[in-house]
Amino acid sequence: MTAARARPLLLVLALLASCVTPEEPPREDRLELEPIGFDALPGWGDDDQAAALVAFRASCDRLRARGADASVGRSGVGGAVADWLPACDAGMDAADGDAAAARAFFESWFQPYAASNAGDPTGLFTGYFEPLLHGSRERSETYSVPLHARPEDLVTVDLATFAEDLEGRSIAGRVAGGTLVLYPERAEIVAGALDGQGAELVWVDDPVDAFFLQIQGSGIVELAEGGRMRIGYAASNGRSYLAIGKPLIERGAIPKDQISMQAIRAWLADNPNEAAAVMNLNRSYVFFREIDGPGPIGAQGVALTPGRSLAVDRAFLPLGVPLWLDILIPGPTDDAPDEPMRRLVVAQDTGGAIKGPVRGDLFWGTGEEAGSRAGRMKHEGRYFLLLPKVLVVAGP
Repeated sequence: MTAARARPLLLVLALLASCVTPEEPPREDRLELEPIGFDALPGWGDDDQAAALVAFRASCDRLRARGADASVGRSGVGGAVADWLPACDAGMDAADGDAAAARAFFESWFQPYAASNAGDPTGLFTGYFEPLLHGSRERSETYSVPLHARPEDLVTVDLATFAEDLEGRSIAGRVAGGTLVLYPERAEIVAGALDGQGAELVWVDDPVDAFFLQIQGSGIVELAEGGRMRIGYAASNGRSYLAIGKPLIERGAIPKDQISMQAIRAWLADNPNEAAAVMNLNRSYVFFREIDGPGPIGAQGVALTPGRSLAVDRAFLPLGVPLWLDILIPGPTDDAPDEPMRRLVVAQDTGGAIKGPVRGDLFWGTGEEAGSRAGRMKHEGRYFLLLPKVLVVAGP
C-alpha cells in the first residue's frame, strides 16, 4: 500500500540540443509496504521487547482518548482507532518486564511489513536528546539569553479543520488587519521582536545552547536559584526549518564526511563573529513550556522513552505504530566503530528535519552521553512496521 501524497508536477518539456543530457528527475517519496513474517526481522529474537511494550502502552493511552472511528495518521496506513484497541487492551495484560511475554504479545497481535521509499528500503537515521542548560528565572549579566514561552499573539492553525487530508499539518502566524501574516523569523526575534510582551520563560547563559535546544525540542535547565526546570516544545513561529550543517558544508567550513552536532558547535565557538548570522539562516524559532512530571513529551503527547521512541514523518507514518529498526549507530566514543542496532521502537514524535517515508530520529535520553551519541548519529538503515493483524495492507 502506498501513502497518499500529492504528486509533484514532473514534466520534461523538451531537450533543446542533442548534446544536453537530461538529469534524472527526483524520486517521488512514496511509502510501500510488503508483508513479511517475524522470522524475517533481523535479530527479532535477541531484543528485549518488554522495554518497547512500555512505550507502546503509553501510545495506547493517547489512542483511547480519541473516538473509535478517528483515523490513526493521515496516510491511511494506520486505519482507525478501533483497529488498535484490541491490541492495546491485550498489551495491558502482558507481564511487566517479561521479554518473552512481550515478544509473544507482538507476534500474536501484529503483522510486520517491510517498508521502502518507492522500492528503496534504506533511509537516513539520526538521533536527538534532552540537553542540560544553565539558567535563571531572572535576567542577569550571566543569564541574558531568553527562552520564550508561546507569545499571546501567535496563531496556530490546524489545517485538518479545513481538510481531512491535511491532518497533522499546521501553519502559524499572527493577525494583522484581519489577515493572518507571517510571524517574525529567528533573526527578528533574536533582535528583540518580542521584547515587552513578557514572553520570556527562563534565561540561559549561552546562545548556542539555546539554538541547539530549539533543534532538540526539549531540555532541562539547571537553575542558579537551585533545582531544575524541564521545558518542552510549545509551538513554533511557522517558518521553515533549515539544518545549518548544509550551508557550512557548502561554504567549505566543515567537510561533509565530518558533519555532526559536535563539529557544528566547535565551528560556532571558533567563529563567534559569524555564529549569529549562521544560526539565523534557520528562520524557524521554537517556543517552550514548563513541564511538570516525566518527560520530555513527544508530538503524540506522551513521555519519550530513551532508546525506544522514534521521531518520524507524520505524512507517511502514524504516531503510535511499533517499528523494528535495523540500523547502524555511532560507537560510545568518537574513535569507536559503528555498531548495529536491531530493536523495537515506537513512533511517538516528529520534527522539522524528519522528512520522508524511511526516515527516523532516535531519542537517546538526557545528558552528555546521550548527546554524544545523538550528535554523531547520521547513518543509513531500514525499518519494518508492525500493524494490527485486522488491518490488511497489500504489497506495492
